[in-house]
Amino acid sequence: MATRQTVNLRYAIVTLVFVAFGIALAVKLFHTTVVEAPAWNERARKELSKTSVIAPERGNLLASNGNILACNLKVYDIKLDLRHNKVLSQNPIPWAKIDSLADSLDYYFPRVTNLRQHPDTFAKYSWHTRLKKEFEKEPNKRPRALRIARKKTLEDFAMVRNFPYLKDFKGAGFRIPVYKEERNVRIYPYGRMAFRSIGRVNENAETGEFHGYSGLEKDLDSLLYGIPGEAKKVALTSGLSNWVSQPAVRGFDILTTIDIDMQDMLEEELLHICQESGAEWGTAILMEVETGEIKAISNIELLDNGTYGEALNRAVLPFEPGSVMKPISLMIAFEDGLVKSVNDRIDCSPFQRTSDPHAPTIKDMKQVIEMSSNTGIARVIFRGYANDPSTFHDRLSSIGFFEPMHSGIAGECTPRIRKLLPKDSKGNNITMTARHLDLARQAYGYNTEIPPLYTLSIYNAIANGGKYVRPHLVRSLIDEEGRDSLLPISYIRERICSEETASKVRQCIHQVVWGEHGTARAVQDKRVEVAGKTGTAYPVEHGQYNTAKRRYAFAGFFPYSNPKYSCMALVLGPSGTSANRTSGQVVKNMALKMFSRGMLNNKSTYTDQKSGSVPVFMASEKFQPSDIDSHLGISNHKRVQTPAEMPSGTVPDVRGLDAPTAVKLLEQRGIDVALKGTGRVVAQSLPEGSVIKPGTSITLSLKI
Repeated sequence: MATRQTVNLRYAIVTLVFVAFGIALAVKLFHTTVVEAPAWNERARKELSKTSVIAPERGNLLASNGNILACNLKVYDIKLDLRHNKVLSQNPIPWAKIDSLADSLDYYFPRVTNLRQHPDTFAKYSWHTRLKKEFEKEPNKRPRALRIARKKTLEDFAMVRNFPYLKDFKGAGFRIPVYKEERNVRIYPYGRMAFRSIGRVNENAETGEFHGYSGLEKDLDSLLYGIPGEAKKVALTSGLSNWVSQPAVRGFDILTTIDIDMQDMLEEELLHICQESGAEWGTAILMEVETGEIKAISNIELLDNGTYGEALNRAVLPFEPGSVMKPISLMIAFEDGLVKSVNDRIDCSPFQRTSDPHAPTIKDMKQVIEMSSNTGIARVIFRGYANDPSTFHDRLSSIGFFEPMHSGIAGECTPRIRKLLPKDSKGNNITMTARHLDLARQAYGYNTEIPPLYTLSIYNAIANGGKYVRPHLVRSLIDEEGRDSLLPISYIRERICSEETASKVRQCIHQVVWGEHGTARAVQDKRVEVAGKTGTAYPVEHGQYNTAKRRYAFAGFFPYSNPKYSCMALVLGPSGTSANRTSGQVVKNMALKMFSRGMLNNKSTYTDQKSGSVPVFMASEKFQPSDIDSHLGISNHKRVQTPAEMPSGTVPDVRGLDAPTAVKLLEQRGIDVALKGTGRVVAQSLPEGSVIKPGTSITLSLKI
């Protein structure tokens, strides 16, 4: 009976507990579903009404042939969770395996590049030191996201998973301590080629979105970025999940006008001239005459470390142009009837505080441009604008000279040419004498600031028979379905002058290079007939001209008889050289390189261009002439004779050899070799037969 009473008592207590729990549960359920129902419904409504933004995939930038200039790449940061339960359960810590892991990380993903070459810092920056430090911490103080590699591929992650220690963890995802975090990065396969024109992207710290901050990446950001999508929260049996209500729309792929080969050539030529002349910076643009497509644009600047690198995009910044303005003034004079013919003559005696040192005093229009006569072009402009100098600005405005180009180049500026009004902004009178002096200077390129792109656009119009096409960097837009929207050629003005006027100005510009007294005679080359105008100006620093430096400009087009491309180069360098020898050479060398590659509607070999000539092969041990003949489809050739062998211990004669063969031959004899130029060896700094001593070095001059 006592046992039964005890059991009944316990049963009663348990029953009461369950009844009380049931009552409490019923009360809570009633309170939640009835009393607190509005609050819970509001919370659910807020939770389900939350939306998240789906970032769109950024479009690619493409060269004119479809090569990728900028694109997205999915990469992964590889991390290690040292507070993972599988790591914490290890007791004792397997130091031998962790050391093996550190060896693998030091080899494949070193914390410091060239770590093995700096033994003094190895102990500090080795993965051995870092892993030992982290594993010795208290378990709850270890990092949950120790990054062991960044911006890696899935192949890299698979390799890391098989490293010592990590390969012992079985499973995937969050079941193992090593994991990856996905992110997109913007890559530029051609490195810093056309860096300023292509541009770069940057992450917005507040939104986490990537937008362009320079170049085409910035100017075309709205097209490249795409349209963000939207995801809403929905209630599923397993909980809340994101439901894509509006998918993101990928940004347009943008086909640019940049030609990779031309871009590479222009950068190489501009860099060579800057190095040769000791220039502070240089900028150059190459444009297709008929379409206005910008095929190449380069900017070079002398860096603090003494080397040259990609610079500020000065092609769209305003500078005092100098004499490259004269053909533009002459074009207006021809179009306005101030002069009728290229043979019309004008007095070039001293005028408006300047003089013309070149004989004769009386010059025709071709001579005015050929000899770059300041007084001549000023007197021509005075024929139409002396009575009211302000109308010269109006005339330039009428041809669209001050309108934004919308070329696609970031930072584009418009020309700055002061309108010569009788009163200044404060209402003070300006004398006609002062206005006349300014008019004369504007006519020959001073007291003005014009971006090189604008100057080139006028030269391009002159080469194009007066048609003023808009310079541009974008050819077409390609959507995510692959549909191509080709952008039509647009015109700033249908014409800025008649075809007859354009022909007259071209004749005058031709004389600058090909005339007996032209200021750019060094630009001559019979293979490609280049026409253009030089210009020189002092840079303004601290409010005054710095006469120790000069900006050297050359703007022109080629081939002269049927212009295909216009090109302008601007170089800031020390006084003592000339536009003829600096910027003019950039344009000339571009024309020759394009000619040699058959880019000017010509055949690309001298065999086709010159009757009776045959190609000349340099001496080489690597290629067989017969193989080259077969590949190029030629039947005859000449070959530079291989120099005679010299005794060991002396410098051999390597003239005539190709560079790889010459370097191999000299280095086999213990001589350090430096190369200058490209092509075959035409000269060597040490004469043949010189005795070789330890540390002997030689410089080989190469020429095509």
